Amino acid sequence: MRTPKVSGWHLLLAPLALCFALPLVWLVLSSVMTNAEINRFPPALWPKGIDLGGYRYVLGNALFPRWFANSFLVASVAVGSNLLFGALGGYAFARMRFAGSRLLLGLMLATMVIPFQLTMIPTFLVMKELGLIDTLGALIVPSLVTPFAVFLFRQFFLSLPREMEEAAWIDGCSRLRVLFSIVLPLARPALATVAVLTFLSTWNDLSWPLIALNHDTRYTLQLGLTTFQGQHHTRWSAVMAGNVITVLPVLVAFLLAQKTFVQSLTSSGLKG
Repeated sequence: MRTPKVSGWHLLLAPLALCFALPLVWLVLSSVMTNAEINRFPPALWPKGIDLGGYRYVLGNALFPRWFANSFLVASVAVGSNLLFGALGGYAFARMRFAGSRLLLGLMLATMVIPFQLTMIPTFLVMKELGLIDTLGALIVPSLVTPFAVFLFRQFFLSLPREMEEAAWIDGCSRLRVLFSIVLPLARPALATVAVLTFLSTWNDLSWPLIALNHDTRYTLQLGLTTFQGQHHTRWSAVMAGNVITVLPVLVAFLLAQKTFVQSLTSSGLKG
């Protein structure tokens, strides 16, 4: 059995990782505290005992399963559509040369630097004209494909050799069949990365659902958790417990795709 090597970087990264983990640790600890312990000054760093009142309050809320299902539906559709449309767009920009392709790519990348606050009102007006306001469709349609997904797929496809695709073209395969039968099976790191990042951004989104949704039965999980905070009284134990439940799906998804996530980020920057 080989002894793992320890480098000087570990002495720097270990304390840094601990600093990043501390808020998550305190979130878990505070979710099993009482409201009195959380509101105490100075705040308690360790619970005197395990109190599950916050979890009982959250899970006992009749709308909580509905909020969870809404968030999962919106995030799942966004992930699937970004994988499909992102792969199609990325492959077109990586392998096909057509008039204005570089201009279109530049314009698409330029939209990545536009803040959401500038597109919020036009997006709302478009969704209103489509009759999607106060429906989950208002959250799904703007997230069907993102410039980042197209760009990441393009960068990954550029790093793949053309020889296998050319052999398939000689055998009579169409571009779509080459993409789905040959290229995408090799692009699992890029697929995992787009899936994780899309799920993360959609699952944690609060600002757009706050604008697009009005009825509490259509709330997403993030928006529903804000109802636990009142003007005069806030059940902080319930807020902390709800945030722990909200973080778990994202944490599990990232841990499952960690290796492919890192592999994609290292390989997608080889060619520009």
